[in-house]
Amino acid sequence: MSAKRLSVAVTCALIMLTTAAVAQDEKNEIGGTIGRTFISDQGIQGANFFDPIVHTGKGLTFNVQYARRLYVAPVFAVSGEVIFLDNHDVDVNAGEYGHSVVPSDYRELFVTPAARLNLFPTTAVSPWVSFGAGLGHISEGNQLIYGGVNPGKSTTSAVVLDVKVWRKLSARGEVRDFWSGTPDFPLAPTGKTRQHNFYLGGGAFWRF
Repeated sequence: MSAKRLSVAVTCALIMLTTAAVAQDEKNEIGGTIGRTFISDQGIQGANFFDPIVHTGKGLTFNVQYARRLYVAPVFAVSGEVIFLDNHDVDVNAGEYGHSVVPSDYRELFVTPAARLNLFPTTAVSPWVSFGAGLGHISEGNQLIYGGVNPGKSTTSAVVLDVKVWRKLSARGEVRDFWSGTPDFPLAPTGKTRQHNFYLGGGAFWRF
């Protein structure tokens, strides 16, 4: 290797190590995003009316995150994080007679600790993936859509989280899949015990 190439290589290595050292001092990260949660529709077992499907709206969702970096290198970084997600108003309908078999809405709360792996954590753009497990709580409305008491109960279940995020400067865009238990619809049984809650949002974070 020529002296010039060696000099360039050493300079690049020093820059990467220096940047990584600075990043080591910024171990904590807090931020939030806002977006929508998409929940798959589910068929009602034994229904004999038109469009026997439980339809769910795309609820406005808020997501707050805290992370702490455990290891940082120029190529990758490992962090522990906690995600709190509030999908506070999920509208529900179920076809021709859906007003008498499902509540008008429900609310989802997820708290999920996770491990996160960043690629190129010291650069302006850093893709990352995260996986964890925690708790989810689904709180249903007390009334059916057009009156009557909802006989269902709120459900609490484990949640599996799968995240893919791209970060640029202080902006963040993210896609999360919260795999949770289903709401309790005793008048509209779907035969499902789990459901995917796909969250798509954007926001910002602060590292310190």
